[in-house]
Amino acid sequence: MPTDRAAAAAPAVTPARLVVLVCGAQVFVQIGAFFWPALLPQMMARWSLTNSEAGWITSSFYAAYMLAVPVLVTLTDRVDPRRVYLFGVGCTVLAHLAFGLAAQGFWSALASRALAGMGWAGTYMTGLKLLADQIDARLMSRAVTGHAASIGISGALSFALGDAIASALGWQAAFLFAAITAAIAWLAVALAVPARAPAPDAKAGTPFDFRPVIANRSAMAYALAYCVHTLEMNALRGWGVAFLAWVAARTGTDDGLLSPTVVVTALGLIGTAASVSGNEAAIRFGRRRLVATAMLLSIALALALAFAGAASYRLAVGLLLVYGLVVWLDSSSLTAGAAGTADPARRGATLAVHSMLGYAGGFAGPLAVGWVLDLAGGMSPFGWGAAFALVAILMALALAIFLHIRPRELEGDRGAAR
Repeated sequence: MPTDRAAAAAPAVTPARLVVLVCGAQVFVQIGAFFWPALLPQMMARWSLTNSEAGWITSSFYAAYMLAVPVLVTLTDRVDPRRVYLFGVGCTVLAHLAFGLAAQGFWSALASRALAGMGWAGTYMTGLKLLADQIDARLMSRAVTGHAASIGISGALSFALGDAIASALGWQAAFLFAAITAAIAWLAVALAVPARAPAPDAKAGTPFDFRPVIANRSAMAYALAYCVHTLEMNALRGWGVAFLAWVAARTGTDDGLLSPTVVVTALGLIGTAASVSGNEAAIRFGRRRLVATAMLLSIALALALAFAGAASYRLAVGLLLVYGLVVWLDSSSLTAGAAGTADPARRGATLAVHSMLGYAGGFAGPLAVGWVLDLAGGMSPFGWGAAFALVAILMALALAIFLHIRPRELEGDRGAAR
């Protein structure tokens, strides 16, 4: 490929510069990721979608990711991760173009969001693999956190940015803008990141034999916790704007500066800061302790929203922001735990399983909320309460499994020697 020759001819990239390049590219790829949930209330009205149909469109992104990630990320143990990454970003560009130019209702939106999910499957953990293969084990945790922070900030800003572009230029323009930023990321990586040959022993064994990964109890404990963590996170991101818009309408509140999209943007930014801080806390106080504490607090706040979230708009905003902080608190810690306790020769396969389980939860979360709302007769205090209560119950089950398996700490974490 011409891009391979150009990248191979480029000067060597230091680890620090590689981190900047990959994280910068992830910002440009992710900036359009949440334009759909940001515009969900108006798109439901425009296309006369039910709650379940809206949930399916949101979840199709995660379903496609879940199906594609075991193949795409596992391939990075055999081929240059950069090539898989460029494929993923290319899919993202096409997905946003298709949504902006051709989406006219449920099926076309579903297909476009599914293609975007496939693109993200070739981009998210593949970007992390680009870094993990070249970073010292003691710095792995912080490198994962920096990677997650760049994605978190971009994803958070996508809510407010998507709403602003749609308000000024129309919803189609928002998705076309997302296609342009993803194309910039493709060019940056193709031209600036050098090609890298797989390790000499990378072709040993069967690439899609996940049994050794599943047998790694520590990595699987972090992956199973990540599954429900992502379910909770994506239920919040997928329905946060719609929930706050419903509370504002129900209580007759003029949201003013605290519009639903602004609140969910702030939620994402707060969550990103919490993810970075949480990983530092995991290093200092112990990863298992940090993860278990975050899960307990998540259960408490989900139940608080279930019983009191509909009472007032300000209360809903306050609870949602605190909930977001807690939900994101262990995000980087879980992924760093899986990557750091993986067999280095199977790190790509481990991240594939970790990510597949995570986005299985991500698929189920928005869809489950939509189903619960429709089963409850639509958006109502009972419907939203039942949805948040279901999330709390699932998190309680995940906490019990995590405590039972008791995964290893990472090198550098407090208690790692024990």
